[in-house]
Amino acid sequence: MSTATLFGLCAAALVGLGLYGLISDPRPLRKILAFNLMGGGIFILFGVIARRGAAAGFAGDPVPQAMVITGIVVAFAATALAVTLLMRLVDAQGSSGIDDTEAEDEAS
Repeated sequence: MSTATLFGLCAAALVGLGLYGLISDPRPLRKILAFNLMGGGIFILFGVIARRGAAAGFAGDPVPQAMVITGIVVAFAATALAVTLLMRLVDAQGSSGIDDTEAEDEAS
């Protein structure tokens, strides 16, 4: 198994786990984290695709690396905005969206 195949499989696993977390969990903070996990898998997959082209004998293209770096910065900014909005929503509502039974289970 080549390195590119291994990284490609890891990227697919990250995207799959992120998609599962995005669909299955109703809590907003976990949805944000699942979306970031899915984005990380996409960044790895994009890097693997760019690396396989360079390994095949083509000239190394700096555009995919620049797009991944830009995507990471944008994802970080979007995550900061989403967490800030979630914190303001929690302050406005006075609830974090967790059921009282879950909060009691975590406290004990």
